[in-house]
Amino acid sequence: MNRILFIIPVAILIIIIVAYFAVPSDENTEILKNPQISKSENSQTLIQINVQSLFKVMAYEDDFEIIDGQKIWRNVFYELDESNNMIYDTLKNNKKSAVVFPIFTTAAYSEPGFYTFYRGECNGEFEGVLFQDDDCLTVNLEDEYSPLFTSSVDGIQVLNLLGYEIINDITIHQNPAILSEYEKIILLHNEYVTSVEFDAITSHPNVIYLYPNSLYAEVNFDEELWEISLVRGHNYPETTIKNGFDWKFDNSHEEYDVTCDDMKFSKIDNGWMLNCYPENILHKNKELLKQIKEF
Repeated sequence: MNRILFIIPVAILIIIIVAYFAVPSDENTEILKNPQISKSENSQTLIQINVQSLFKVMAYEDDFEIIDGQKIWRNVFYELDESNNMIYDTLKNNKKSAVVFPIFTTAAYSEPGFYTFYRGECNGEFEGVLFQDDDCLTVNLEDEYSPLFTSSVDGIQVLNLLGYEIINDITIHQNPAILSEYEKIILLHNEYVTSVEFDAITSHPNVIYLYPNSLYAEVNFDEELWEISLVRGHNYPETTIKNGFDWKFDNSHEEYDVTCDDMKFSKIDNGWMLNCYPENILHKNKELLKQIKEF
């Protein structure tokens, strides 16, 4: 995103993708397609909270804060609600479809990381390591990340529950031809991608660009060191550079609409683009989920 990281009003689960982040060996070069989605360890009681949703929404009973008089839950988890089974039948994936989990974007938003650099705060010591200038533009991929609005982890939960297969940036970078196996590709907030990934996605005939600001900046993925580095985009290496691929369909200016009050898709050469950032509404908007299914 073209702004400093902000926290989702209702934070969501930590996604652990163990196989993605082990240093690859000759015996293990195949990247696991589906992430292991698990709740973080917590000694508190998990309760169902009363919020509007098509799913059961669970949270730890004391894991909230009060903002402007309202209770805001820090971590929530979605589960299927048996009373909505008939609704799910109309929404579940019915094609060979893949959702691309934004591993590289998740890493870029870690601290210290790309946004530490963008804020001009990269000169200093972080956990005993000295960072200077553009050191923050190289980030190691980790095995666990905190739940972030920028990681589309709300969207990944919902689409996973509705039967969509999950792949990730690394899967595509290492085997771009894999996308030809799918009738439909759904992007989340895949802001940072490699040039190999960009070419593979923009060559697929049916891509749903569900979150604005996707394919915004180019990164290099070092498979030996298991890290990404910013190459071009997001005002780098020159401040005049916006989209790192000079992509004519860039819709990043629409990412700031998080209410989606006037939500609609627009047709582009290889698919459809949503005009708002749907992270907060995807779990409760039947019409949006049905449209995603029907593309």
